[in-house]
Amino acid sequence: MVTTILPRLNLAPRFAAVIVFLPALAPLCAQSSPASSPKANPTRGQQTQPSVAPAQSTHVETAVADAGAKPATPASDSAVASVPNRAQAYYHLALASVYEDDAVSEGHTDEWNQAIEQYKLALDADPDSAELSDDLAELYFRADRVNDAETTARAALKSHPNDIDAHRLLGRIYLRQLGEGENAGESSTASSDVLDQAIAEFEKIVALDPRSVEDHMVLGQLYTVKHQAEKAEAEFKTAQAIEPESEEVVLNLARLYAESGDIEHAVKAIEAVPVDGRTPKMEFTLGALYDQLKQPKDAIAAYQRADDLEPGDAQTMDALASALLSDDQLDEALKEYQALAEANADDAEPLVHIAEIQRRQNKYEDALATIRKARKIDPTSLEAGFTEGQILDILGRFDDAIQTYQEMVDATSHANGAYKEDEKNNRAIFLEHLAAVYLEENKTDQAIAAYEKMIEMEGSFAARGYQGEVDAYRDAHQFDKAVAISRKAVAANPQDRDLKLMLAGELADQDHPDEGIAMAKSLLDGANPDEQRSVWFALVQINIRLHRWKDAEDALDKAEPLSTKKDDRTYLFFLRGEWAERQKHLDQAEQFFRQALDLDPDSAMTLNYLGYMWADKGIKLPEALKMIRQAVDLEPVNGAYLDSLGWVYFKLGEYELAEDNLRQAVNRDQTDPTVHMHLGDLYEKTGRIRLAAAQWQLSLDEFAKSSPADIEPGDVEKVQKKLEGARVRLAKEDSSLGEAKPE
Repeated sequence: MVTTILPRLNLAPRFAAVIVFLPALAPLCAQSSPASSPKANPTRGQQTQPSVAPAQSTHVETAVADAGAKPATPASDSAVASVPNRAQAYYHLALASVYEDDAVSEGHTDEWNQAIEQYKLALDADPDSAELSDDLAELYFRADRVNDAETTARAALKSHPNDIDAHRLLGRIYLRQLGEGENAGESSTASSDVLDQAIAEFEKIVALDPRSVEDHMVLGQLYTVKHQAEKAEAEFKTAQAIEPESEEVVLNLARLYAESGDIEHAVKAIEAVPVDGRTPKMEFTLGALYDQLKQPKDAIAAYQRADDLEPGDAQTMDALASALLSDDQLDEALKEYQALAEANADDAEPLVHIAEIQRRQNKYEDALATIRKARKIDPTSLEAGFTEGQILDILGRFDDAIQTYQEMVDATSHANGAYKEDEKNNRAIFLEHLAAVYLEENKTDQAIAAYEKMIEMEGSFAARGYQGEVDAYRDAHQFDKAVAISRKAVAANPQDRDLKLMLAGELADQDHPDEGIAMAKSLLDGANPDEQRSVWFALVQINIRLHRWKDAEDALDKAEPLSTKKDDRTYLFFLRGEWAERQKHLDQAEQFFRQALDLDPDSAMTLNYLGYMWADKGIKLPEALKMIRQAVDLEPVNGAYLDSLGWVYFKLGEYELAEDNLRQAVNRDQTDPTVHMHLGDLYEKTGRIRLAAAQWQLSLDEFAKSSPADIEPGDVEKVQKKLEGARVRLAKEDSSLGEAKPE
């Protein structure tokens, strides 16, 4: 059976691979340098080390004795102080070292303060020593007196502007501040100022030490944060020229290109490294990039190489399994997930994926057992609960599915009604599936209640809730309520163009075609190209349902130049196929449907439509079966697709398979006249006339309630003729037997 709907949001959970790059800037700068020994020479390039070395004793008195000097008072006379007293400087430096060691080992504030005071005395004795200034600034930094560290480093640079150690310390200070500011939610202006200071320091550092790969990398990362991609690329390439196969360099280059949306360039950055020179992290990142490019086979190869280099890494195994699953290599993916499950028996996630694979292999009972094991391990797993609900729905255990989905709705409920965006998304998915199962049980009121909870979340979730309510009322043939809800949705969201298009469609279906079309066309004014395309697509559907073929064709022609993306062109060809098929131009329709499938081979609605078109005409049945079977595999609870599958089996003479699928379709779409008609034909073909007549009567009852736009010309007459013939046969049988024959 063919169904046509406006494009809807993809509600299925998506689990995409995440590229793992180098740590962010904060971890790079949060660590202090290790404790350093007293410097050998307080004044660079001057006097050699004295014969008496500073002591490493833990007692200050011993250090004084070992230094071979007596305590001295800093000279107050400026003329005297201008002459460096290096012996005195070494003495105080030795004491500073002892206090510093004690501070590190014991963590006492007094020792930090004593060490600082001794450095100051050393500087008084040798005030021009850049090294002593750097050491004091470093000590301030390690003692978490960052402002003093910055002031001291700045003072040192006034005398020695090319003091690279001072520049490095300032760079580390600003990197730490960037990390702390990000964690504290600091204002963008303050963060920008610190970022500029960090960049200035590292620009000076790489100028003084152009062969430092690490500093080029940090500067490149800072430029990346600053959104100066060209400068960042230049720094990374400079680092790469120094160390061509450095993992850090290559991954940062790849990260830069990926964040700018140039995934192909990111791939090339890693592929430039010979395979035998790549690290596991390089191969893993390459696999993730291929995932983004939707090249699963290349992703699989990269993940496999990463796994070969570092066997047993759980993250790599999981990514490899996911890529295999995306490439429909179910058996290989199953092996990887089973290995993950065995390696960590307390992890529910591999079992969730195993259940998914078993479901796709139509091993529903096995899938149910697996997912229940996963839920026992982790009762809070929303993914596991959602999967169990899906499997129960496929098995037709509607009450159990409702109970499971309700548990998920309750688990994501907040008494205050405040939800984060990801919480809203999860909750909306559970509510939509809960409502869908209620509708399968023909419980319209309960489904509406679920959609109302979505509307309470406002925004796009409310729009989806309103659309669900309209569809529910349409399925129940309560068309006045469908129009009323559409009007209510537009009144509550007057700026939402999609809701206005929904109302336009309902008006057109319910004997107000000109009003609906006028409303849709009014949305073209001031619309951007994407919005215009949506309007023209809606007008195509409205006019097809009204059998206004020329108007539908004109709308298709208007939409075509606006349909530049793959998904949009796929839908355009689908609509052209529907337009041609509804006019019985089957060859033309097939051409359009095949063009749609060339763009998207997994388009379930296209596979179903083309397969059903052939099955209904009794042509190309093996190919029709293959297509419809694929559509059902993609959407196993879609009643229309199950009806198509049953119908193609009927045409093939596979009556048991036909009955199984047609009965499932009737159970899921009780208000659809076509599925009752098909099941009646199956009963007639297998000699069960009384059951056939009952189904045909149900079909006529539902046709009588249906919108005229949902009825194909001649269908009602065909069913009436079949029912009349069945009644005549039954009357003859009853007359000859004297009583009704049970079936």
